[in-house]
Amino acid sequence: MKLPTAIRALFMGPRDTVARWIALTTMAAMLTSLLLNGLFSVLAGVWAKPPLEETGLLEKSAAITRIIDSVPPEQRPGIARAASDHAFSTHWLKRREDASLPVVYDPIFRSGSALLRTLMGRPNARIEAFEPSDWSPQQADSRYTLLIELSDRSWVSFSVPTRSWGLGELPRSLIIIALILSSTILVALIATRHLATPLERFAEGARRFGVDFKAPPIPVVGPQEIREAILAFNAMQAQIQHFLHDRTQMLAAISHDLRAPLTRMRLRGEFIEDSEQQSRLFRDVDEMQTMVNSALDFFRDDARLEQATAFDLAELIHTLVDDFKDAGVDVAFESLHRLVYVGRPTGIKRMLTNLVDNAIKYGTEAGIKLRTQAGNVEISVTDHGPGIAAQFQEKVFAPFFRIEGSRNKNTGGVGLGLPAARAIVLEHGGSLHLHNRPGGGLEARVLLPMQSCVAG
Repeated sequence: MKLPTAIRALFMGPRDTVARWIALTTMAAMLTSLLLNGLFSVLAGVWAKPPLEETGLLEKSAAITRIIDSVPPEQRPGIARAASDHAFSTHWLKRREDASLPVVYDPIFRSGSALLRTLMGRPNARIEAFEPSDWSPQQADSRYTLLIELSDRSWVSFSVPTRSWGLGELPRSLIIIALILSSTILVALIATRHLATPLERFAEGARRFGVDFKAPPIPVVGPQEIREAILAFNAMQAQIQHFLHDRTQMLAAISHDLRAPLTRMRLRGEFIEDSEQQSRLFRDVDEMQTMVNSALDFFRDDARLEQATAFDLAELIHTLVDDFKDAGVDVAFESLHRLVYVGRPTGIKRMLTNLVDNAIKYGTEAGIKLRTQAGNVEISVTDHGPGIAAQFQEKVFAPFFRIEGSRNKNTGGVGLGLPAARAIVLEHGGSLHLHNRPGGGLEARVLLPMQSCVAG
């Protein structure tokens, strides 16, 4: 985008945009920095460069003037030299013209003359003052100069090259840098807060929809670009919800339409006199019925429409283990005492049931371990079976895929248990992988993001 086009887009486009906020933030930070720097200069000028009346220089000048005025003229140059130091020069002048001062309109020292006259005890003494700015740029000896007339019409000149600020250049520079940084950070925090709040709501709404398909739309707030993104997301969310509703209705109709002819086939099979043919037909009908029911359960998966809630994951697994125990199957369980997790308990339980069923069917001594690590909840379902070859450990998650030799029709599976389990885990933002155990057997490892977990 060319610069003129970008400028027109910035100032002539929608008012509340990210680009405009960034530009305004930059300008506001610069203006705030300049304002604070100027304010510091003014305040520091009063604090670090106080009025002469408060520096003690006037008292010193008055004392030296009284001494010089009280001695004979021949002693005055020596006393002036003795009163001088590296930062304060004193000279006795027979005539004012000997001072080589610039010509100014009004050299009267108004701010401290009253105090000086009082200190010297001479209410009518003439006092003049000059600043470096009174000298022309061609003169290299510009300085602060104070002239005081003595009683015999001679003069005393006090000169200093500069006035001390009380702060060195490095501390002043550090203070200015600190002011610039603090003002920039302050403005940036205000602006980023304005931008981050709708982004946080957007992210929270997206996460909520990831675990709850019935989640309400995200409020449309924030700058123009973020509002457009939220509108697009809400439209996509509505389409997905509509698609899920239509799919549920369609699968319900298919379920009804497929079960009816299978039931008629079984009834007609009752009239077949050949018992062997009848038995084969019934096996085929049962297998078709199992496949239809499994496929419909997988594609419908009402657990995906379940609302997310907080529940004790450890207690849910205890319940699952007790259910298997009631069915005559012992499942070992190692766990924390308590682990509150936010998710869909029905879906989690279905996923674990599928994994434990596989461990029981294709192995022995099924077990479950629940622990937390690196910000995740880890659930391991293990067995002591033959395991799965490495080249098939990902393929088994494809619908209807079955490994010949390790799975057969007698197990009752149609190749949908693991795909359904992984789908549930992915919907919770986690992962599911299979690993052969070093000592033999298979491990199904589930990692779920902790999100809002409380372990105990």
